[in-house]
Formats: sequence, C-alpha cells, structure tokens
Amino acid sequence: MSQTETPEDYYRRTLTLSGNDVTREDRPETFTLYGREWDLLGEVFAPIYRPSTNVSLDFLGLLEPGRFGWDSMLEMGSGTGLICVTAALAGCGRVVGADINPHAVENTRLNAVRHGVDDRVRAVHSDLFDGLDENERFDVIFWNSNYIWAPEDHRFESPHEHAFLDPGYAAHRRFLREAPRWTTEGGSVLLFFSSTKGDLPGLHRLAEETNRELKVIRRETIEDGTDMAVSEYLLIEVTEAR
Repeated sequence: MSQTETPEDYYRRTLTLSGNDVTREDRPETFTLYGREWDLLGEVFAPIYRPSTNVSLDFLGLLEPGRFGWDSMLEMGSGTGLICVTAALAGCGRVVGADINPHAVENTRLNAVRHGVDDRVRAVHSDLFDGLDENERFDVIFWNSNYIWAPEDHRFESPHEHAFLDPGYAAHRRFLREAPRWTTEGGSVLLFFSSTKGDLPGLHRLAEETNRELKVIRRETIEDGTDMAVSEYLLIEVTEAR
C-alpha cells in the first residue's frame, strides 16, 4: 500500500484486480514458466500475472537443482499446482496440495498428471487443514497466503478471491494456531507474506495471541507489475513461542 492508501482502499482495489485477472481476454488455458507448460483453469490464480509464485519458488530453493531439501511437503493454497509439482520434480517424495477453491484442486491434479508426478502429488479440497488425514505429518508446510486484509463481513463472490483476501485475518489466525501440529519432528512451517500488501503488525499481534514466534528468514523487494510499483516479500518461519 502507498503511504496515503488505507487497508480499505487496497481491499477495494484488490477486488477489481482479482476480477480482471479472471475475465481478461488474453487469459490463456495454458502458460509456460521456467521451461514447462502448465494448465490454467478459470477461477484459479494465474502465476503469470503476479510475481509472488516466482519469488516463492526462489525462497524454497526450487529454482536451482539440489537446493530443495525436504522429503514431504504440504502446500496450503496450491492453485495451479506449480509449486507442488516443481517440488515433486525436485525429488520430494510426498506432496499434498490443499486448496479451498475446488477449481484449484482440479488444476493441481491436472498439472501433476501433465508432468508425470501424480504418484507423488495429491490434491485435496480443504479449508486449511480440515480436509487432511489427522495422522498426516510433513517436513515442511508452506503457504503463500491470502495476505490482503478484508473486512470481517466480506462475502466471497468468486472462488478466485480466496487467493487474495482474508476477512478479519481469520485464516491467518487459524494457520498460526494449527500448523505446527502437522509437522514431523524438526519440521518447518513457512509463511510467505508481503509487508507492503499485508498487515504485518496485525500478523505479529496474531502470533502473540496464538503463542507463536515469527522469524523472517528471506526477504526480497521487487518491481511488482500492475498493482504496485515495488513490493517487499517475506519468508517467515513460524514456531511455538518459547
């Protein structure tokens, strides 16, 4: 947000951007990124229009061979499945992509099949952790979150809006509270966030309320395309407070 822009202003602007991303005439049915072709269904976040997926891949070590070091992964909000599939192609033996948007669940499944990793990538329709087997545990849990603040009474008009908006930061509160119980011993919970688009002070207040510590382990400031001139992105490790 600019210095003169309020959270309400940016919320309204994001509603317009989200709608434009779905309805634009040049939206493709497939796209190419990092030398691979990907299916893109309607009502699913399109990585080609926003830089956050590229930054996520870099933060996770998926842009350089041999840097991704986990054997099992849960991606919250898998979207097209690009990160899930890339993790499997990098050698991750078990990957679950969870998404509240049923179109995204199907999109993740299609791209896992397209790239021959559907034996290692499972797409799950889930509101955060609700759709998982209660005995599942993961070496890493990663969420490129819907960090745009929205009023508590916001009503979603399309599944696509879930990729951007979190009314009252209720999903972030749940994620901070619930995520650590789903990791293996020594596992990591990683939250991708934007300090310029999201409410970082609010996130820290939620961390205090849920007895969590937040540690920024990566950050990058980049030109951000259509909606902002420059944005800062953070990779935040979530742990139980000492």
